[in-house]
Amino acid sequence: MRRYRVFSAAVFAIVVSALVGGFFGRSALATQDRVAEHYRVFSEALDVIEREYVHDVDSERLVYSAIRGMLETLDPHSSFMTPRDYAQMRERQQGTYYGLGITISVIDGDITVVKLFEGSPAYRKGIRRGDIIARIEGEDAKGWTSEQAVRKLRGPKGSLVNISIRRYGYDQLIDLAVPRDEIHIPTIYAAFMADPTTGYVRLQDFAENTDRDLTRTLRDLKEQGMRRLLLDLRSNPGGPLDQAIKVANKFLPKGDMIVYTRGRVSNSDQDYHATEEGEYKDLALVVLVNRNSASASEIVSGAIQDHDRGIIVGETTFGKALVQSVYRISQNAGLALTTARYYTPSGRLIQRPWDGTFDEYLTYTLRDQDANRPRNTAQMRYTDAGRKVFGGGGIEPDRRVDGPIDGYNPTRFGRQLWQRQAFASFARRFSAQGDERIKGEAKGRQQLARGFEVDEAMLRDFKEQLEVDKVKIDEEAFAKDRDFIRAMLKFEIDVELFGVSEAYKNLTMKDPQTRLGLTMFTEAENLTQMARNRANKAARR
Repeated sequence: MRRYRVFSAAVFAIVVSALVGGFFGRSALATQDRVAEHYRVFSEALDVIEREYVHDVDSERLVYSAIRGMLETLDPHSSFMTPRDYAQMRERQQGTYYGLGITISVIDGDITVVKLFEGSPAYRKGIRRGDIIARIEGEDAKGWTSEQAVRKLRGPKGSLVNISIRRYGYDQLIDLAVPRDEIHIPTIYAAFMADPTTGYVRLQDFAENTDRDLTRTLRDLKEQGMRRLLLDLRSNPGGPLDQAIKVANKFLPKGDMIVYTRGRVSNSDQDYHATEEGEYKDLALVVLVNRNSASASEIVSGAIQDHDRGIIVGETTFGKALVQSVYRISQNAGLALTTARYYTPSGRLIQRPWDGTFDEYLTYTLRDQDANRPRNTAQMRYTDAGRKVFGGGGIEPDRRVDGPIDGYNPTRFGRQLWQRQAFASFARRFSAQGDERIKGEAKGRQQLARGFEVDEAMLRDFKEQLEVDKVKIDEEAFAKDRDFIRAMLKFEIDVELFGVSEAYKNLTMKDPQTRLGLTMFTEAENLTQMARNRANKAARR
């Protein structure tokens, strides 16, 4: 969870002084003599290194590395951001910028499109994942850094940028003039009616526009007949605290506790309640979570579970209950510092403990979960309906279905295919029937229509592609993962050709976690009614 504060350049001096002293913040103000002493030690050490070290050194890199080293002694989530990192973080949180609507990365020296937003200028022009931006405004972009490319690609709204892309199946570069526009970074990846009465919303992230976007989405689904909701928070890493509170408030009655925070400084202690009657407080609700659901998504799912407002389905969540305050320091760098812990309404601290090096903590999502792991009885609490719940290790689902990859739980072989993006790479071999955004003849590209199925011929072609890419095929694992492989091929090709929303609609109607979630609405309604009956009975006493 993150809050935002802006401090003057003087804060940077305090941060640097803390490198030796091991402290930062308000306590430093009470010990000015020690601050000056520590700052002098650090400054003198930096000066000696710059003058005497055997090679020329970048003092900025030294200072940045020192700050990172200091923060790594505190906890796994306090972190330092360079000016570029800080600007990108604020951009993601604000949800808008001016450009083409693509995310790029340098792969083998090439500026490569790794993601694009539906409806963006790049999307409308037909740019796809995997395209290489070979030239920008006539200049060869080979060997450029991503920062160099971003500076060229961004600009005033409405202005054009001329690029040339290289794409699989085309012998010549494809020249495009793409208008720059305001780009809205979506936090809702998909929303649709799963059946005549069931809405589905994939909330993939929390940003400053999440509450607004979710309000619009839910009202649209309500107009389509939604009377129950499947809220998908799987792999949602979290975001601003205020947005988590607003999302939870939509499903809770006025006055219900949503979350509370406790920290060392006085203004870190805050209680957050639903400030208004939730528009959907009577809606049957099922929430999907997995091991990658963290922070803000755990606040929402924790409040729903503690108040028995719905059923939580999936895996135990990540277990991050730390609040980061984000400080802007000198040179527009940023510091995300843990300033509080948060607790669910029943009083659970869901933060998982970490080891000294954070290794076990940070690799949590790579390990399979033990449904029978011992629970911390000291962290046992009760929900509104009297159910036992436990803290100290994430939000445990009410109904468990292991499935770290979009509801599926493949073998090691299947996970490796997903991690190396084998499915997305294969999807680039296809084009959508009737898509004429990119002119010219493409070689070796198969055209597909909406509603296509992944048949045996496509599976054979996929295997052949794996062999070309020198991937050792485990035939036994391939057979076990056949449903997963089909689902991922279908999903990635749908994303590539027909859009993210359609891809998720086709995927989520088949994945095991969603299928279970769709059967849980009656139980969710009964649970909510049980909690309210218990509350009414207590009120009459």
